[in-house]
Amino acid sequence: MILLVGLGNPGPKYQGTRHNIGFDAVECLVRHFGLSTGGTRFGGWFGTGRVEGQSAAWLCPQTYMNLSGNSVGEAVRFYQLPLNQVVVFHDDLDLAPGRIKIKLGGGHGGHNGLKSIQQVLSSPDFLRVRLGIGRPPGTMDPARYVLDSFAMEERTMMDASLAKLPDMIPFLLQGDVSGAMNHLGRMVQQPGNPKEVS
Repeated sequence: MILLVGLGNPGPKYQGTRHNIGFDAVECLVRHFGLSTGGTRFGGWFGTGRVEGQSAAWLCPQTYMNLSGNSVGEAVRFYQLPLNQVVVFHDDLDLAPGRIKIKLGGGHGGHNGLKSIQQVLSSPDFLRVRLGIGRPPGTMDPARYVLDSFAMEERTMMDASLAKLPDMIPFLLQGDVSGAMNHLGRMVQQPGNPKEVS
């Protein structure tokens, strides 16, 4: 089984904000693969289904970002998942809007959701899909920036990037992180799409 985790904050106040792009990513995958929707479990929105003939589950914690680990930890323990089968989608200030990078393990870079997950799992060795949102302009506080909505042009760019995510999931199901990254890197820019996604 693969567990697809989207990070964000619950409620309409945060819908569409930069910090919730992890939720948006998982919602995109749920629609694409026809996974079950509408359920609640492990302190979050939850569903299951099959992707490329293999079992999959998705989870969007509703615990607020800094307690995401409580929700993820429950699911990981219940399914007794190895951490390389846990894929966490999250916003990343250090990547330009529209860029995507995949990595296994590493630090949390100040991201409270990742920090919480690492603390609860007692390990950083889960997969992360880093979704670039860029740095705030000028002297704007990053905490305020991530809780703002995307500008229209940014939103178009982000949606184009999210549409590419389903193509990399078969690689991750096989544990082929390099293959997933290479596949993203080979994608050719389309009109209105970001040039660099990996």
